[in-house]
Amino acid sequence: MKIKWLMALAMMAGMLITNVAQAERIKDIANVAGVRANQLVGYGLVVGLDGTGDQTSQTPFTIQSMMSMLAQFGITLPPGTSPQLKNVAAVSLHTSLPAFAKPGQALDVTVSSLGNAKSLRGGSLLMAPLKGADGNIYAVAQGNLIVGGFGAAGSDGSKITVNVPSVGRIPGGATVERAAPTPFGEEDSIVLNLHGPDFTTSRRISEAINSAIGMGTAYPVDASSVKVNAPRSHAQRVMFLSIIENITFEPGEASARIIVNSRTGTVVIGRHVRVTSAAVAHGSLTVTITEQPEVSQPTGPLSGGSTVVVPASDIEISEETNRMFMFNPGVSLNEIVQAVNQVGAAPGDLIAILEALKEAGALRAELIVI
Repeated sequence: MKIKWLMALAMMAGMLITNVAQAERIKDIANVAGVRANQLVGYGLVVGLDGTGDQTSQTPFTIQSMMSMLAQFGITLPPGTSPQLKNVAAVSLHTSLPAFAKPGQALDVTVSSLGNAKSLRGGSLLMAPLKGADGNIYAVAQGNLIVGGFGAAGSDGSKITVNVPSVGRIPGGATVERAAPTPFGEEDSIVLNLHGPDFTTSRRISEAINSAIGMGTAYPVDASSVKVNAPRSHAQRVMFLSIIENITFEPGEASARIIVNSRTGTVVIGRHVRVTSAAVAHGSLTVTITEQPEVSQPTGPLSGGSTVVVPASDIEISEETNRMFMFNPGVSLNEIVQAVNQVGAAPGDLIAILEALKEAGALRAELIVI
């Protein structure tokens, strides 16, 4: 009976989805609490390098790791032996263990040099465990590296490097050995966490779920979370979440915000940005100094003087004559862009104008500089 009830809900939710235009799915706005990836990290050795490995005189941990590995195979080096390895590099490994990953599944692994290896190109990673934050081993990695960068050096010390040759990847190079614990199915309810906190979106998600499933099924906890009553059975919960995540609704519009990248000069302005009445004068003063050396000759052949180079500086000052422009109260994004373009302001000038408007209290938006 419960399965039939869920199937009926699925058909009803599908009808609601087709009737809503210009809407977003819940799965694109929020994720289920506890259903997340887990970070794994490890340490290993890359062998088979073409003389581009660690300089073992400066990285003693590479030698220690190599001797420890040889000891596991019954090979013991004489005391005081310090092998000079050129084809081995100590590396760190990291990857993400997806939610619900099961033993036997493959993961991509990123391999990064820890020492002073010049390149990992052509190397192979020996079997290395990958541990989680709790110290348990969840995967084991091994395989041949794919390195996108390379470098070349000459005998005179010149060299060229393309991309980063000290980092590589092993597609499918790790095998999951243990599943990560998850709280999925342990409580009578689930929590949907929004990707971006918004009270309006949180309320509309709960209203959409209650409209599709029934009143009292969901209620907003805060601006970031919505609690949904769900069946405890794993099979029924999977079907229930399949219905929930495909319900569509109209999310709340983002707040007025301006994002400024000070390094690249990129400015992104939201459509709800407004300014109060303000007058802006934009102009710049440019000072150009050029050097034009002059040659000074002695006055006579027997004067005892010498020919010298006398520096001569030419200073030029120019100032733009752009006019003052005015923002009317409640001016829109389109009007802001047009006004700035009329005076020929560059992205850097626009950043200065926006910061000045914010300091004057005329900008009705959040200004974020990254």
